[in-house]
Amino acid sequence: MAHTFAELVEKQQVANEARDKVDELRHQYGPPAAAEQTEQQAETYETALRAWRDLERELHTAVADFAREHSLALHEVEGQVRAEASTGGPPQAP
Repeated sequence: MAHTFAELVEKQQVANEARDKVDELRHQYGPPAAAEQTEQQAETYETALRAWRDLERELHTAVADFAREHSLALHEVEGQVRAEASTGGPPQAP
């Protein structure tokens, strides 16, 4: 599936939000291996972690496809997507 640069930035922003949620839960509940967590807390944390990993995997695949389709270096597209996603503004195509 072909993606636009704007779609990649949006995917990155969603993945960033998912990562922030994982960090928030880790701070709130403590590190999973070092702290006593209730079953509900452990399940919530694991669900958030899986969601973040899935989003990151989808993002990486989409960025790699975009780079290949446009004959661009993968690391450059990744950097541009990360930079645009962190500004929060409208994406600027490479």
